[in-house]
Amino acid sequence: MEIEFIEEKENKLFNRKEIKFYVDYDGEATPKLLDIKSKLVALLNTKKDLIVVDNVQPHYGEPKAAGYAKVYDTVDDLKFIEAKHIIAKNEEPEEEPAEEDAEAEEAEE
Repeated sequence: MEIEFIEEKENKLFNRKEIKFYVDYDGEATPKLLDIKSKLVALLNTKKDLIVVDNVQPHYGEPKAAGYAKVYDTVDDLKFIEAKHIIAKNEEPEEEPAEEDAEAEEAEE
């Protein structure tokens, strides 16, 4: 998965940087939003809790997708400005192996 930045602009009003990019994933499945977010965190040298990938739109018939992300100055700005559903889809899923382990232990008894 390769990410190419198309446009990067500073939005002083919302204390954020807005980034438009292409994701090239030749020979791979369409990358998940959280995988793209992790790659952007590394490329932009920022923290995971300051970046939001707003959308990723695959191109029909091509291993390429257009995307839009926002990098905020502070977590408070992000939580105040972004919609709850955008924040929710950018959060890492909570691990649930503890429940599976508990069920496995119950089955053994």
